[in-house]
Amino acid sequence: MTRATQASPLLHRRATIKDVALAADVSRSTASRALSGNGYVAEDVRERVREVARSIGYVPDAAAQYLRRRVSNVVGLMVTDLTNPFYAELAAGAMQQARRRGYTVILADGGAEDPDESNAAQAFVEMRAAGVILTPVSAEAGEYLTGHGLVTVEVDRQFAEGVADAVVVDNVDGASRVTARLIELGHVRIALVIDETHWTTGRDRYAGYRAAFEAAGLALDPGLVVASGLDVDHARARSRELLSGPDRPTAVFAANSVLAEGVWRAATDVGLRIPEDLSLVSFDDAPWMSLVSPGVTAVAQDVSAIGATAVDVLLERIAQPAAPAQTVVVPAEVVRRGSTAPPPQR
Repeated sequence: MTRATQASPLLHRRATIKDVALAADVSRSTASRALSGNGYVAEDVRERVREVARSIGYVPDAAAQYLRRRVSNVVGLMVTDLTNPFYAELAAGAMQQARRRGYTVILADGGAEDPDESNAAQAFVEMRAAGVILTPVSAEAGEYLTGHGLVTVEVDRQFAEGVADAVVVDNVDGASRVTARLIELGHVRIALVIDETHWTTGRDRYAGYRAAFEAAGLALDPGLVVASGLDVDHARARSRELLSGPDRPTAVFAANSVLAEGVWRAATDVGLRIPEDLSLVSFDDAPWMSLVSPGVTAVAQDVSAIGATAVDVLLERIAQPAAPAQTVVVPAEVVRRGSTAPPPQR
């Protein structure tokens, strides 16, 4: 029998590695090797130590481990807006992969309105994170982190192309393919509803939209490129204006799922049927798109896999700090549903 039964005084204070060693009747170094997996310990002793640790509620002190080894097992993850399903799924994928690789993720949500990355970046530096994965809204956070010696990986969009590692989806190809699908159906007046073009995400989706017109030998009407805010309500209001005119488009490409929801609602507001009166395609495949009737054709990203890949790229950079910066481009899949049809006869 081990000494675990004598551990009742530990109920009122945090158990230490010394407590584990005493209860398991081994030395502190043996207890440490058994729990960390580093170094030889007989299997029966390892199991006994781990069982004792569980029974007395021992939790390793990450800060103490860092001070001893100068290696952190904490990864920072800074996302723009966790209320957006894209970022929530990205975080889930990153956290699962980090756990598999023996790391813990600390999550910071910048928020949808006026995201402030500076506080989160400073916190990651203070906690001596091994590195940070971020969906940046500017170059400042990445520059701050790298200036303090933290490895960074940009995800979804880039502000440090060629300087920092990044994991992005193939925005140009995905946007070009769904726009080309509308052109194949006979649409000429295809609007683009987009929230921004100054980040690489919006820039590349706009580029793919343009490329489809160029490949088909069609002129693009700049008046059909509609700037929208970041939320459904603003996209809905801008789309109502777009769809209410006498020379309205016969199809709309929404640059993300939030904007697509705004377009969908606006079409209902003005009495247009999808796809009989208006075809709709989207970048980003949100759950609601397969629940409505008809479903919405969309460019689907494996967001969880993007998050997991970002963790792998980060840990690879930590292992090989002098390697050239890399940008991993993840292919996207077009999921066809019933929201597209040939343009209506007028």
